[in-house]
Amino acid sequence: MFKKLVLLMLGLALSLSACGSSQGGNDAGAVRKIKLPMGYIPNIQYAPFYVAVDKGYFAEEGIEIEFDYSFETDGVALVGAGELPFAVASGEQVLLARAQELPVVYAFAWYQQFPISIISAPELNINEPADLKGQNIGLPGLFGANYIGLEAVLFSAGLTADDVTMDAIGFNQVEAFASGQTDIVVGYAANEPIVLAAQDFKLNELRVADYVQLTANGIVTSEMTIKDEPELVKGMARAFARGIADTIANPDEAYEISLKFVENLKDQDKAVQMQVLTTSIEFWQAERIGFSDPQAWENMNDLLVKMELIPAPIDLSKAFTNEFVP
Repeated sequence: MFKKLVLLMLGLALSLSACGSSQGGNDAGAVRKIKLPMGYIPNIQYAPFYVAVDKGYFAEEGIEIEFDYSFETDGVALVGAGELPFAVASGEQVLLARAQELPVVYAFAWYQQFPISIISAPELNINEPADLKGQNIGLPGLFGANYIGLEAVLFSAGLTADDVTMDAIGFNQVEAFASGQTDIVVGYAANEPIVLAAQDFKLNELRVADYVQLTANGIVTSEMTIKDEPELVKGMARAFARGIADTIANPDEAYEISLKFVENLKDQDKAVQMQVLTTSIEFWQAERIGFSDPQAWENMNDLLVKMELIPAPIDLSKAFTNEFVP
């Protein structure tokens, strides 16, 4: 089970491919061109990156970003192999990769809370995790953040996967819920619940972050990059932190900037997209932007062991660092 599920988690995309970053050299004033795997399509939820690019924060650090939205790019594997310096990835991906001896390091926490929700029809009266017992739950599959978040919530109530039925429905949570195919789905708090509410569906929502603190999306680098190019890591963290801070401070401006980067954003309902951004900001806010919570890592470590996705706890002193947080 361990090997199979790790491959599912890490092998959602092709393994190493000709996807390396071009390098601008080490000369003073040289620009470092970096291809950054994002893990998803262009979206308003990436506003902090767009703001940091548009306002020249990356450029000030000598960095030129090329966003890679391809699902075929396995960013964590490429970073671990030294093919790319950075990727956007979640905490569980880092621990799964280190279990396979990939030297990846989580260097900047973008999301301070795990952004997954369990959405249910009101008539089911799913008001707390214990109410999920015996229910049929739709999620994309037994992989990724949706799966991790669901298991975490179940464990928080003393339940296990055996206490529910998990139905792999693909990335069709909104359609499955709206059509009545399933009355409970797992999705991103800044996506599926907002889209369904905008379509006038009534729903209950359990946010994973209300029951357990887990490490979510952030900037992942490698031991090699940290050793050989610490200033590059610091520059990446500084620029992105400024983009997050500006987005939190002025969401309307961030939306306008995002229009330049998300081709179809102007064709979508602005009120809905602003709600997506506002909800996302709830998960980014922190006293110290970028800081990675050690307890969240301990919780994730324990969770993956319980799920049998890793055979033993990972050495967290090597898995993440706050050294580069501004």
